[in-house]
Amino acid sequence: MLKIKRTDASDPDFKELVVSLDQDLKVRDGEDYSFYAQYNKLDTIKNTVVAYLDDVAVGCGAVKMHESGVGEVKRMFVRPGYRGQGIAGKILTELESWATELQFSKLILETGMAQPEAIALYTKSGYIRMPNYGQYENVENSVCMQKQLSVPEAP
Repeated sequence: MLKIKRTDASDPDFKELVVSLDQDLKVRDGEDYSFYAQYNKLDTIKNTVVAYLDDVAVGCGAVKMHESGVGEVKRMFVRPGYRGQGIAGKILTELESWATELQFSKLILETGMAQPEAIALYTKSGYIRMPNYGQYENVENSVCMQKQLSVPEAP
């Protein structure tokens, strides 16, 4: 049974999964890896999740504040042997729920052309392409996406 734990970037399972994610990205991004890596430091990430299948940490993700009312999805990863089981979608759903609790009305993210599985997941989950933002503005290999969230009204 899949369990998703809310935690922070100091969580040992989260950190271990991020090491695997970075190894995967080094291969996919090649010479562009160091450019992207500088924007993925864990010290700015407070809200992370780790997915467990039979008590094994199999995936992770995070959301951080980008600007007022806007969160950014970061560090999404599922171990290769566990892909294709809907785990990434469940991680993303949990991040979206947490983002609404944090009063974010929109989520944005950046992924790469070398990650077609990620692009497919985000598209299936209701994210749409947007102009590249911030440090990704003129980066041809970057794909930026966004999704409006339903923030509950205050009682």
